[in-house]
Amino acid sequence: MLLSIFRAAARSCERPALSRSVIRIRSLTLFVLPWFGAVAHSQPTVDLADLELEQLMEMRIDSVYGASKHEQRVTQAPSAISIVTAEDIKKFGHRTLTDVLRSVRGLYVSDDRNYTYLGIRGFHRPNDYNTRVLVMIDGHRINDNVYDSGTIGREGMVDVELIERVEVIRGPSSSIYGSSAFLGVINVITKRGSNIDGLDISAGGGSLGTYESRLTYGTETDNGAEWLFSASHYSSAGHASLYFQEFDQRVSDDPRAANEGIARDLDAEESLNLFTNLKYQSWTFSALASSRTKDVPTASFGTIFNDGREWTRDKRAYVDAKYDRELKEGLSLQARVFYDRAAYEGAYPYDYALDGDPPDPVVSIDYTLGEWFGTEWQLTQRLGPHRLMIGGEYRDSLREYQSVYDDVQPRDYFWSDDRRSDTLGLFAQGEIELTDRLLLNAGLRFDQFSANSIDTATPRIALIYHPSSRSAFKALYGEAFRAPNPYEAYYNEAQQTRPPLKAERINTYELVYEQYLGTHYRVNVSAYSYSVKGLIAQAATDDDLPYFDNLDQVQARGLELEAEGKFDSGALVRASYAAQRAEDDVTGAELSSSPHHLGKLNISLPVYRDLLSAGLELQYHGGVKTLHGTRADDFLLTNATLFSEQISDRLDLSFSVHNVFDEKYGYPGTEDHLQSVILENGRTLHVKFTYGF
Repeated sequence: MLLSIFRAAARSCERPALSRSVIRIRSLTLFVLPWFGAVAHSQPTVDLADLELEQLMEMRIDSVYGASKHEQRVTQAPSAISIVTAEDIKKFGHRTLTDVLRSVRGLYVSDDRNYTYLGIRGFHRPNDYNTRVLVMIDGHRINDNVYDSGTIGREGMVDVELIERVEVIRGPSSSIYGSSAFLGVINVITKRGSNIDGLDISAGGGSLGTYESRLTYGTETDNGAEWLFSASHYSSAGHASLYFQEFDQRVSDDPRAANEGIARDLDAEESLNLFTNLKYQSWTFSALASSRTKDVPTASFGTIFNDGREWTRDKRAYVDAKYDRELKEGLSLQARVFYDRAAYEGAYPYDYALDGDPPDPVVSIDYTLGEWFGTEWQLTQRLGPHRLMIGGEYRDSLREYQSVYDDVQPRDYFWSDDRRSDTLGLFAQGEIELTDRLLLNAGLRFDQFSANSIDTATPRIALIYHPSSRSAFKALYGEAFRAPNPYEAYYNEAQQTRPPLKAERINTYELVYEQYLGTHYRVNVSAYSYSVKGLIAQAATDDDLPYFDNLDQVQARGLELEAEGKFDSGALVRASYAAQRAEDDVTGAELSSSPHHLGKLNISLPVYRDLLSAGLELQYHGGVKTLHGTRADDFLLTNATLFSEQISDRLDLSFSVHNVFDEKYGYPGTEDHLQSVILENGRTLHVKFTYGF
C-alpha cells in the first residue's frame, strides 16, 4: 500500500528523475519490511475478548493537553492530533523542533538558509515568519508581539533533548487561544527534574564544522519538588562556498552579480540556550533565555552579494509562574503570570553609489525590541461526566519598537517607531456528554485589541462519537482569526497612506476517524476543507514601495491518512500520506509553496537486544509553485540513525546521516530573494554522546 501511495504521488508530478526516488523507496522497504515483519509476527496474536479488564486499561492511547487546556485522550479532543515523544526524537535523531515537525503527517518545512518556516495542510505563505501557527512551550505563548513569529528553529526554542513530547493540534483554536491559533497549535511539553534524575553531559559534532554541547541537571527532592536546569551551545561553520546561479555574472544580468555566483564562508550559525523549570506542589516556575546568530549567504532584500556582513541575531527570553490547584471536589483553578522579551537585529550591506560612481557600501541595521507581560486564568467545573470551563487572558505589550538606521557615526536613522498596546480575551468552553457514546464540545472566545480597534468572536464546535472506548468519529467546525501585527501595520513607509489592516479569518470543516486496534496498532483518517478571508499579503505601489493589505482569499481541501504499529519488542512503523489542494479563491490558481502530495515513513527497529536500535525516515515532498512562476522539483529525503542506550550505566550514543542519498533539493525563495529556489544541504553526518552521573 505504501509503495502504491508514493507511486501515485510520483505520477502526479512532472519530474522524470522521481523514478530514482521510487526505486529507493522500493529497495529500502524491501530491505527493512521483512525484518520488521519478523519482529511483528513474533508478537502473539491478541484477542480482545480474552483480555482481563486491567490489560484493556493498559492499552496505549495518547493524551494531549493543548487541545482543550486540560489533559484528555486524543480520541476525546476536538481536533486531529499528532504526538511525538521523547523516545521518537531519540530514535530518529531529531536535532531541532524543525526536524520533529518534518516527520509529522501533513506538515512540511522550508528553509531560506536563515530561518525555517512551517507549512500545514497546504498553507505556507513565503516569509510569513510562522505567524499563523501558535507555538507554545508548556502552554506558554512563544509568538512574539512585533512579528507574531512562532519560532521552530534554534531562535527561541528549548533544546530538543529537553522535550518530553510535542503536541500537534490541527485546525483553528482561537476559541481558547485567540490570535495566531489560525491553522493549528504546536505545544512543546518539557521534561521535569525527575526525568533527568542527576547530571547529564552531552557533546556532539558532524559535517560542516558543527559542534554542540549540553549540560542538564535535574532532581526531585523528598518533599516532591522537581527542579531542572539546562545550558546548551551550538555552532556550525556551514558551507565554505555556496553557488547561486542568479548571482553568477557569467549568466546573470543582475547588477549585484559577482564572484561567479559563489558566496564564501557565509553560512555560519551559533546559538546559546538556557532553560529551567521548578515544580513544587501547585506551583510551576519556568524561564528561558536564548540567543542565535546566523550569517546570511543569499543577499536577501537587495543587499550586496558575497559581502560578508549580512547576518541576523535573535534573542528570546521569558519567565513564567503557573498555579494549578483543585479548589474543591470537581472545581479547579489554573492561573499564570508571565513576562516576555524578544529582540531582533539584522545587518544588511547596501551599495549607495549612483550609477557610474565608485562603490559606496554601507551596512543598514534593522532593530526590533518587544516586551510584554500578562496573565491567564481559567476555572474548570466537573459536573458528573460534563466539564465547563471559563477563562481569560490579558497581555500588555509594553514595547513594540522598530527602527532602521545606517551603521555609521553618528547613526543615521531612516525610521523609528515605538508603540504600546494591549489585548483582552475571554472564553468559555463546555464538554457535554450527550449519551454514553456521544460528546459535544463547544467553545466561544471574545478578543479585543487596542492597537487597531479589532473586536472579534470565534467559535468552535465538535461532535465526537465513540463506537468503542478505542475509536472516535469527529465532526468539527471552527473559526479563527489573526490580528495584523505591528510589523505589518507600521514597518513600511507606504503603509501609512493605506487603510488600516483588518484581521484575517478562517472557517474550517473537518471529519476525523481515529481507531486503536488491539494493543499495537493505530489508524487515523482526516478530511478537511477551509476558507481564508482577508489574508494579509505584501504588495507594492506604482513606485515599487512595499506595503501589506487584506488582499487574498484562499480555499483548500485535503485528506490525511496515517497508520502506526508499536510492538513490545520496541519496533515501530508509522506511515502517512497527505493529498491537499490550496488555491486562490478568486483566480483558482494554486498557492506557492503548497505541495499537492506529502508522504512520510518512519521505521524504528531493535538491532541488538535493548542496547542498539536503528531508525529510518523517508520524507516525500511534492513539487511546488514558486513566486517567480517556476516550479521547485519534488524530492525524497532519507535519514538514518543508529542509537545505543545505556551502553555503560548512563552512556548513550547516536550516529545519524541526513539525506543519505545526497538528494539535490530546494525550497522556493520569498519576495525578498532573487533566487527562485534556494538549494539545501546534501548528505550530512552527526554523532552525539550523552553521559549521566
